Amino acid sequence: YSTVYWFNLSMACFLYAIAWVAMPAIAGLFHGGDELVDLGRVMFLSFPLTALSIVQNNRLTKQMNVRPIAIVNFISLTIGGIVGIVMAVKGFGARAIIWQTLTLNAAKAVGLGVASKWKPQFYMSWSRLKGYMKVGLGMSGTSLLNVVFQNIYSFFIGNRAGLVPLGYYTQSDKWSKMGITAITQVLTSTFLPALAEVQDEDERFVNVARRIDRFTAYMLFPAMLWLIVMATPLFHLLFGTKWDASIPLFQLLLVRGVFTVLNSLYGNFILSKGHSRAIFLLELLRDSVAIAAIIITLPMITLSTTTNLTSGLQMFLWGQVIASAVAWLVTLIYTARYTGIATRELLADATPYLLVAALAAAAMIGISLLDLSPLATLSLQGVIGVAVYGFICRYIPSSAQTFIIDHLRNRRRDD
Repeated sequence: YSTVYWFNLSMACFLYAIAWVAMPAIAGLFHGGDELVDLGRVMFLSFPLTALSIVQNNRLTKQMNVRPIAIVNFISLTIGGIVGIVMAVKGFGARAIIWQTLTLNAAKAVGLGVASKWKPQFYMSWSRLKGYMKVGLGMSGTSLLNVVFQNIYSFFIGNRAGLVPLGYYTQSDKWSKMGITAITQVLTSTFLPALAEVQDEDERFVNVARRIDRFTAYMLFPAMLWLIVMATPLFHLLFGTKWDASIPLFQLLLVRGVFTVLNSLYGNFILSKGHSRAIFLLELLRDSVAIAAIIITLPMITLSTTTNLTSGLQMFLWGQVIASAVAWLVTLIYTARYTGIATRELLADATPYLLVAALAAAAMIGISLLDLSPLATLSLQGVIGVAVYGFICRYIPSSAQTFIIDHLRNRRRDD
């Protein structure tokens, strides 16, 4: 652990040094001038700050002790949010966002350091580090490609379509990522250790993986479909009508997010079997398909009308949705090859929940036709969605829902 800790911190400082030197060139791409150089050099301090908490987070995850991680994340987000809001109100502009991020990362490093009750030794073993490289390099390459392609869209939109469409995209991307990232983190932090425990027992692995597949589908499909249906009243409640152009972008990003979560889930299945190289190759394939979609749809990105300012962006994102669907299909096939779970079994586990969530979403759409306030619309849609989904899942019957209800009942008895 100490070896990995010091290696992470060293690499983070090395990357910060590169970013410091490269910042004038980066600012030049966006015509930002000296101010953007100064802002970037402060923002990149998030590299070493983040590195301070990685090992502590992984230790707690490996112990299946995710409660302190959730508490620390909540407290850190709260502290960072307060700092950002106060600075924004005081007129610090872009610096408010930067210090919000740095405060969040610093609070997380301190919180996880206290929660994990672990301190690094001043020790580093190259032989130990070498032992982790086989899996680590593959996952590092995968993560690097993933991060690059999470942010490359903003570059093309800002460069080709301009700052106003980029603003609409950034708002929709920020809010869509909250739910998608939260679900993906749960899949990684909670399910991967459980899969690792049965990775050498093929029959148990298949049973556990299929149970996880059903549970993920039970949570994922209603969350994403209902957010798509509730997007308009949600944005109106939070922002009024000034961000209406972001709503269709938000909905398309949620559709793409479904495939993102499923790809992450299947990647965990493959990774738990020790095939990190396959994960890297799949990420490379996903990125290649995404690039092809960008090339095809990039000429359309600047299209807009007086009634639809983001029509070109919608075409651009539809290309990404199709690319994500293609990547999901290939990942599904590879998952069957490396885990022994047939593709028809994975589809059979997930499809019923997609259909039930769609039925509940159809019932929720009817509420949108009523002339109600955004808050009333959201409240009624939420009640109807949960009622319809829960009722149908009860009589399917749903093993995932039954497990959750039984778990809650047992917890109540223990309390």
